Amino acid sequence: MTTIDPRHQFGQASEARAEQFLRQKGYRILERNLRTSLGELDLVADDAGVLVFVEVKARTTEAFGGALLAVDRRKQAKLIRLASQYLARRHLTERACRFDVVLVQGNGDSSSVIEHVENAFDVSDGAVW
Repeated sequence: MTTIDPRHQFGQASEARAEQFLRQKGYRILERNLRTSLGELDLVADDAGVLVFVEVKARTTEAFGGALLAVDRRKQAKLIRLASQYLARRHLTERACRFDVVLVQGNGDSSSVIEHVENAFDVSDGAVW
């Protein structure tokens, strides 16, 4: 019998909650937990024609700050590389894109507080490719 790590289970529940939240806002989820040689994209969605790369962060408390603090420059650079790889592999050179961050705070269930930051950072913010 395989034991599931409680942290992994919490992360999965939080990502499912974030996905549900975004669907309710009208996003169409295209990919979830997309793994590549560079890392993982939590969610890729379409928001009214804009391709959105969504980083989901899960926290049980407020102790570590909000969504924007959860994605530092190094993580931004990694997400930009992952997005670039995604776009190149799908030949999507002329598609409008943005990066969103969703913070799920609580237990990952329906009582969790969700903070959604659209366009949380931009490629021109100085992140390294």
